[in-house]
Amino acid sequence: MECEIFEQPQILDNLFKTHVNDNNYILFDIPTDIEKIIFVASGSSYHCARYGADLFGNVANIEARAIYSSEFLLKAAVPHEDNILYVFITQSGETSDTNQALVKAKELGMRTLCITNKKGSTIWKAADFKIDCCAGEEKSIAATKSLTTQMLCVTLLVLKYAAHKGYDISKYLTDLKTLPQKLKETFLLHKCIKKLAKKIAKYKIIVITADGISYAIAKEASLKIKETSYICTISSILGEFMHGHVAVLNNKAAQIHIAVDELNDTATSNLNKIREEYNTPLFIIGNTSEKITPDAILNIDCPSSTVKSFCLVIIIQLLALETALALHRNVDKPHGLHKVVK
Repeated sequence: MECEIFEQPQILDNLFKTHVNDNNYILFDIPTDIEKIIFVASGSSYHCARYGADLFGNVANIEARAIYSSEFLLKAAVPHEDNILYVFITQSGETSDTNQALVKAKELGMRTLCITNKKGSTIWKAADFKIDCCAGEEKSIAATKSLTTQMLCVTLLVLKYAAHKGYDISKYLTDLKTLPQKLKETFLLHKCIKKLAKKIAKYKIIVITADGISYAIAKEASLKIKETSYICTISSILGEFMHGHVAVLNNKAAQIHIAVDELNDTATSNLNKIREEYNTPLFIIGNTSEKITPDAILNIDCPSSTVKSFCLVIIIQLLALETALALHRNVDKPHGLHKVVK
């Protein structure tokens, strides 16, 4: 897991150069008459889908949503208008429920696009359009480089549609070219991350909150810590967490708040209210505020929120790794978990 975390700067650099030419043209083959995107995925790939759905709205002004593959299969009625593109994300290309969901979408006459790390896989052969993540084989059960390559593919897909709608995407592409260097700078936080990991490893419950596009990263942080350390983690949109869910803090718990963007007054107020009423230790990953006094902050300056999203994902990957090691877990072979690699 650690090796694959540290491979990411080079892999993302190679991925960008594979899919973007010297003239800043994104080399994806996509249908252009699309007005709505439906992402379908599971696990970490679903978190990428959540991230992508928010990014489509924020950057390309295109309506998008994400749905779990298993949930999609259970729905009696799903969107099937002519202007919809279904995007399926899977690391191996062999995720059973995701592949079944693609079959269901095609039976409805929907156009499909897959984002996968495996050319020639089942989903690669079945999808109408395809994007290769170019991550190489990922041996760790916990998704690291496969996730960030999926995120970069989704980001480029969003920018491709934004450019088609006439938006200037040059600044985004310039920022993305800084990714390798910014990720290397993020690695310099490793010692601080290890110190935080030793603190949170003492808790039985960890609540991870966020707002907006940061929520996808919070969900990924929850999964990463849960599957490698076996700690009970809960992810929630901060505002929603205040509606009853906050009662879990009556048990011995810690809170991590993730913020890609600047904290607004409502978030600041909610975080302070939690500290006052529950005396819960608060750790912030990303942007904070002078109005808050957290127990620890992990942050890195970035040229854009898009680049920062990747850096915060690296932080939570290292945090999960170090928390598991502090608890003497075998991070590469979590009990009861298996990876599909074909």
